[in-house]
Amino acid sequence: MKKLLHHSTMPYNKINNLLGWLCFTIAAITYTLTLEQSVSFWDCGEFISCAYRLQVSHQPGYPLFAMIGKVFSLLSFGDRTKVAYFTNLCSAIASAATVMFLFWTITALAKKLTAKTYTDAMPRQRLISIMGAGLVGALAFAFSDTFWFSAVETIVFALSALCIALVFWAILKWDAHADEAGADRWLVFIAYVMGLSIGIHLLNLLTIPALTMVYYFRRYKNVTFKKAFVVFLLGVTLLAFVQYGIIQYTVKFAGWFDFFFVNSLGLGFNSGAIVFFIILISAIVWGILYSIKHKKYFVHLALMCLSFLYLGYSCFMYVPIRATANPTLNNTHPDNAFTLASYLNRDQYSPSPLLYGPYFDGKPIDQKNGAARYRKGETKYEKTGYKQRLVYDHNTFFPRMFSDDGDDPQFYRQWMQMDEGHTPNFIDNMGFMFSWQIYQMYARYFLWNFVGRYNDMDGQQSMTSLDGNWTSGILDGGKHLPKSVTESPSYAPLYGLPLIIGLLGMYYHFKRRRRDALVIALLWFFTGIAIVLYVNQPSIQPRERDYSYVGSFYAFAIWIGLGVVAISEMLQQRFKLKQASVLAMALCLLCAPVLMAAKEWRGHDRSTKLTAHDMAYNYLISCPPNAILFNYGDNDTYSLWYAQEVENIRPDVRLVNLSLFTSDWLIKQMQHKVNESAPLPITMPFDKYKEGVRDVIYYNDEHIPGHVEVKEVFDFITSDDPSTHVEYQSGMVSNYLPTKNFKITVKPDDVIKNKVLTAGQTKNMADSLTWQYNSNLIIKNNLAMLDILAHNNWKRPICFTVTAGTRNMIGLDDYMYREGFTYRLLPLKPDTSLQDQSAKVNTAVMFDNVMNKFRFGNFKHARFLDEQSVTMFYPALTTTFLTLADGLIAEGKTDKARKVLNRFDEVMPNLNPFVDVANRKSHMAEMAYHVGDVKLGNKLTGDIYDYLTDELNHNASVYDDSPGRVDLRMVNFGVYILQNMVRYTKAAHQDALTAKMEKQLKIYERKFAAVLQPVE
Repeated sequence: MKKLLHHSTMPYNKINNLLGWLCFTIAAITYTLTLEQSVSFWDCGEFISCAYRLQVSHQPGYPLFAMIGKVFSLLSFGDRTKVAYFTNLCSAIASAATVMFLFWTITALAKKLTAKTYTDAMPRQRLISIMGAGLVGALAFAFSDTFWFSAVETIVFALSALCIALVFWAILKWDAHADEAGADRWLVFIAYVMGLSIGIHLLNLLTIPALTMVYYFRRYKNVTFKKAFVVFLLGVTLLAFVQYGIIQYTVKFAGWFDFFFVNSLGLGFNSGAIVFFIILISAIVWGILYSIKHKKYFVHLALMCLSFLYLGYSCFMYVPIRATANPTLNNTHPDNAFTLASYLNRDQYSPSPLLYGPYFDGKPIDQKNGAARYRKGETKYEKTGYKQRLVYDHNTFFPRMFSDDGDDPQFYRQWMQMDEGHTPNFIDNMGFMFSWQIYQMYARYFLWNFVGRYNDMDGQQSMTSLDGNWTSGILDGGKHLPKSVTESPSYAPLYGLPLIIGLLGMYYHFKRRRRDALVIALLWFFTGIAIVLYVNQPSIQPRERDYSYVGSFYAFAIWIGLGVVAISEMLQQRFKLKQASVLAMALCLLCAPVLMAAKEWRGHDRSTKLTAHDMAYNYLISCPPNAILFNYGDNDTYSLWYAQEVENIRPDVRLVNLSLFTSDWLIKQMQHKVNESAPLPITMPFDKYKEGVRDVIYYNDEHIPGHVEVKEVFDFITSDDPSTHVEYQSGMVSNYLPTKNFKITVKPDDVIKNKVLTAGQTKNMADSLTWQYNSNLIIKNNLAMLDILAHNNWKRPICFTVTAGTRNMIGLDDYMYREGFTYRLLPLKPDTSLQDQSAKVNTAVMFDNVMNKFRFGNFKHARFLDEQSVTMFYPALTTTFLTLADGLIAEGKTDKARKVLNRFDEVMPNLNPFVDVANRKSHMAEMAYHVGDVKLGNKLTGDIYDYLTDELNHNASVYDDSPGRVDLRMVNFGVYILQNMVRYTKAAHQDALTAKMEKQLKIYERKFAAVLQPVE
């Protein structure tokens, strides 16, 4: 028998290794086939740009990620258009490696789990059960929704997941060999990977409590609940030590050393930081030598782990080194210890209160100074002020509903169904935490991955809406779901089967090996619920945040794998099946990874999509030469950065991100040449806008008659003359804004010399641009914009992206004209006849851009379009065509308008992400009839009719069962659009179509009579 076990060792290791690599191969092929071919939305454009040109990304920085991405970018061999593909491939390979290490993690746990279940006479059944567990769990995770999403684009979460997989696999390797000499080298290896992972993402640190428990359970025989709890607390303390002591305070101490050496000793910048690191390294080396000499083994082990943790963390030296080199993307410009500490601590973002803080209705009653803030001056560090902490009159322990920003209070009241007179209390606070933060923003994501989902639309604001909700699919057949859901590539019902297998695996694990199960539970908790509690999301997020919890889904996938062992034993014990392990493995493979791959593939196949790339191209191509393009938001900015920094598309255009333009470092960067773009006409010296100076300028009406030249206003609000200052209630003495009525006198010679207007437009040239500033305060981005307006003299075109929002145009709406995907500031007399000023079009330029220059991201033929493509850019493109056609018709250019409408039909698919888009397309259909294209009018009208009737029929079925859950906006707007369609088809003499729609319209008007209201 011993001989049999001895001979079974080698086959086990070989099979384990081969199947692990098989998982890698399957995952790598899957991700490569579904890989995004170019840049994608959100942070990816920034990450690719920073990797390709070794630049500094947003806080807290990802230096190792950038360096690894740079290596993969070299595979493009100079073809800039392929850089994004190969950095995306980096994520695919890293994700495949994660799946491989997960396989080996599951087999290691399954091997321990089956040690007492199977007798020595059944090694083959045990082997199949173990390997089946690994295959099922690893491949289920490979095909899970959240992990797959990150695996096919350039994002930090792919490499971060690999770090989690690597350290957890390593602790199990240590566990298996802990009694052997030299086994603790695995602990040093884990510390090193932890240090490296800081340069990718901090998610990996959350594995520390689970790893600590593995060490305790393995090293100590007399395990008690009390001792285990103490060790757990030590693990949490160790996590806090690394998070704050290592990552933040190491740099903070270096900063204070540097402050002393520079400000007190008069030495150069960074001299103190260098001395601090020399002392730190010397202390660690001395401690290691001391521990060796005096045979202090655990001191030696701890110091070795610390040294390797620091060695991995040292990749952050990249940040100040590259910041000093002044690359184009240099977020925060962290070139010294103070700014680097602020950068790592994410000081740019407002922190959420954790243990004590205000309710959202709290009123500030006091303001207290926090830590002093410093910046790098000419020869010394200069104090810029203090961090401010507001004191509120309505506070609570463990605040969850705390934000008074924007629409957040309204959202809290809506979500918790609190009327305006209700004062929030602790029960409301906890209710919000459980219903929104934990359920809506975590449990819903968990269920997406292992139960199924309706679609990939944003579903943060409703527990009952189809959009963004989870579904098993089991009862969907009786719900009369609309085709927009059932025919969507992202509709992926999994019938709850992966969840059931995972729950069986979890139950079985706790029943047979409670300690190991507890470790997995800790990993699941800290990478899931603990993140929810720590981040304390204030309210609606810019996007769904499921990617944050990929470590939690990784932990559950382990239990999905162990479900094979549980089912195998059940089949063996109850039905006495000799091939129970084979049957369990086959059953679970079909019910988890095979099912998931089949259902999820369409919703993750991004191989035919180029939306983000082409939308960035369209923004840039819409700009005249040497333009200044103001943009706002991640999905505008990051793909634009990619287009310029990587593919060198329109390097003459200067991109200005308005949300970052509030920072002195970005304004300063804009005063220098970048790529082929000359410095912006910003005349302020740095001392006039540096941090702590003119951070906010408040409006104080001086009742100045008429409109004042922008240059005069700018000179007044940037003057250092005490007569231009006022004392505020806070005691601060600073500039103020005396009027909001601005003017720019137009000099015709400047306009003509710079070819701002065409010959036909000059007759409508305005004598001056007059407008009212649209805010009661001026922050730094507005200050810099006024500087540009005052001193540009029409030399450089000033443009805004169409998605930037009119709020960011500081009241200049009357002079903004569409020229494609941008609005351009033009000195033309306002068209007061227009109610919607955003509808003004510079038709000649826009027609050329849209018809001859635009690219359309393969919209028409892409097998999958993500949520941003469908809900943000499809409506933007629809509006672009509609606005251009409308402008051409207004000018009597019906032939060109017909070409525009047909171009839309040629390049854009029939999508209706929401009812507003259907309304816009109905106007296009009416235009088609107007310009004599009956065929196109009928086609558009038929498509809209099919969409509306499908959605209204769905709402009719909901209305019968649960009237309170009807989408009233869809019903009211849908009926309104149908009424319009009846009107314009009747006018176009399409009698059969009109009759069909009239008949259906009457049915809806009767059905929804109780809830129909006029649409304004």
